Amino acid sequence: MKIKIYHIAICLTILLGFQMQMFAQQPVVINKKEFKQSSNGYKDAMSSIKIADAYYIMGQPGAYRMALKEYLKAYEYNQYNAELNYKIGACYLYSTEKPKAIDFLQKAYKAKPGVAADIHYLLGWALHLNYEFDEAIKYYRMFQVEQGDSDSKKSKGKGDVVFYDVDKRIRECETGKKLVASPIRVFIDNLGSSVNSKYPDYGPVITTDQSVVIFTSRREGSTGEQIDPNDLLYYEDLYVAYFDDTKKEWSQAINMRSLNTDGHDASVGLSPDGQILYTYKGVPDGTIFESVLKGDNWSKPKEMNNNINTKLQETSASISYDGKFLYFISDRPKDGQGNSSVGGKDIFICEKQKNGNWGPSKVLGAPINTKYDEEGVFMHPDGVTMYFCSKRDGSMGGYDIFYSESDGAGNWSEPINIGYPVNTPDDDVFFVVAGNARYAYYSSAREGGYGLQDLYRITFLGPEKMMVMGTEDILIASSTATIQQKVEQEVVEVKKVRLTIMKGTVTDALSGLPVEATIEIIDNEKNELITTLTSNSKTGKYLVSLPSGKNYGIAVKADGYLFYSENINIPEATAYQEVTKDIVLSKVGIGSKIVLKNIFFDYGKETLRETSYPELDRLVTLLESYPNMTIEIGGHTDNHGSLKLNTDLSEARAKSVVDYLLSKGVSASRLSYKGYAYSQPIATNDTEEGRQQNRRVEFKVVSIK
Repeated sequence: MKIKIYHIAICLTILLGFQMQMFAQQPVVINKKEFKQSSNGYKDAMSSIKIADAYYIMGQPGAYRMALKEYLKAYEYNQYNAELNYKIGACYLYSTEKPKAIDFLQKAYKAKPGVAADIHYLLGWALHLNYEFDEAIKYYRMFQVEQGDSDSKKSKGKGDVVFYDVDKRIRECETGKKLVASPIRVFIDNLGSSVNSKYPDYGPVITTDQSVVIFTSRREGSTGEQIDPNDLLYYEDLYVAYFDDTKKEWSQAINMRSLNTDGHDASVGLSPDGQILYTYKGVPDGTIFESVLKGDNWSKPKEMNNNINTKLQETSASISYDGKFLYFISDRPKDGQGNSSVGGKDIFICEKQKNGNWGPSKVLGAPINTKYDEEGVFMHPDGVTMYFCSKRDGSMGGYDIFYSESDGAGNWSEPINIGYPVNTPDDDVFFVVAGNARYAYYSSAREGGYGLQDLYRITFLGPEKMMVMGTEDILIASSTATIQQKVEQEVVEVKKVRLTIMKGTVTDALSGLPVEATIEIIDNEKNELITTLTSNSKTGKYLVSLPSGKNYGIAVKADGYLFYSENINIPEATAYQEVTKDIVLSKVGIGSKIVLKNIFFDYGKETLRETSYPELDRLVTLLESYPNMTIEIGGHTDNHGSLKLNTDLSEARAKSVVDYLLSKGVSASRLSYKGYAYSQPIATNDTEEGRQQNRRVEFKVVSIK
């Protein structure tokens, strides 16, 4: 099977923190004359070098690691050969022990300054990776002088040319010094051995509430149990783990065998509610697929349309909270509207059409895309903030994580580097953020991990509180008052997210069993459908992301059931919150009652507000579905005021609803109304919250013929 390995190169080469073009098989030959043929171990050393060279010339991360093992065997025989030290140092740059590269490269350079055409560059990069920025700059400049220009290029053999953007590397070092001097306050924690393995684990995608993580792994036990000959690792497989909120730990990772194939299958995106998964397959040239969760089974991955996939590379995808827009990475030269891309891999966007298909792509352009590569796009469920990775100026080395905010009119703010230590001189990519923006997940090849790459959770800390320190010296104090010293450290704000997550289950009123229901989210002010979701048929679970600043109507519908409505009015300034709402649906039957929670009147009057129309239109649709159903509209109030006043008001409001239904063509013979005042409370009248629940309009099924 011929598999395109672009995604593997992205995942492994990026996550191990090295640029592919940097030392791609420089023509460095180990001088065998420096190995004494008569000495014990000569044959073993030559054998190890021969095996190592065969791996080294492959130019793949896995091969470099295999080469390193053999070169180190030969090193035990001869520790002074310049070429051997050079190759060991180069191989260490593909490992999780990158700092070790410095000693070997310096040893090679000391023994033979001209050991390789890029020795100064590699020394600069090894020091760059080790945060020795000033020393790195020194070697980068030496490389510039040697090559004769700042954008140096050097043949790597067989006519190929490697470009070294040394000026940019120097700018990265300058940025690195600034970022390291002002670190952001975070914890970075390994997800643990139940999730991570001794093999590469990367590409995490999460649900908004962090209850599920899906990721890519090259571990043993992959589907087909095959080794990729290109990098000598198992093929990529998709894995899933679930967070146990009681035990506060992750479950054992499970192979998603129904989605995995004998080739490479990688995770690149997940809808906020965890019901739609985007995966990458390396056929034919790098393609994004979509799967939908039905119960506990994922649908067969379906290739997305040609507005998203092309004959070029598409490597990352993120869907907006309302399901209307898909952000993705591509290296296509033009978008679907004829606009030229900015350069390299860029971020594009597609809008979902009324027929459910994705429309023509549009390149985001400046200030998001640059002449350098962008990768790993993630659109936060707040509908405003986009996180992505870029090699742009302002990074401290390779890919750094940036974020930008939209003004809602298609304009994006200047991207901001998320900061050190989340960003490092290595490439940092595949970064996703929880709904509360306090936690994020990514992959990293950090020392102390379980394998080549592990999954980590980042905790962004709040502002540093001012410390109060007692400095009283009891030996010389002449007063009983303690002297206080205020020590104030740098304040780092956690991004304030204006987002509400509403989640829970949808169940049957009688049996308590899960119900697969359609959940419509409506902007009541605009009478506009925002999005439609589906509760899980196996568990009944649902999760809805509601950015602040809207009056939301939520309608839950299922065949054979009366619809359920909920109103959530979220002011613009509302901070992040999670609301658990379990929804119980009643089957259509005589005596069934439903509270119409999105009915609004002017204060103290029976005049319907326009924001009530979407809810009433849903009632019209229900009546059309059951042409022989008759209903009663009941008006209810709290107990403030006289009985007569409340009876009159509740009846007038019920009549207003009936009048609206009549205007929509519902027969008068099917409708009746009554004002109940405060005779049928559903909550206490002793609190404002309870009184608000009692002020309601509901309908009751009177008969079904």
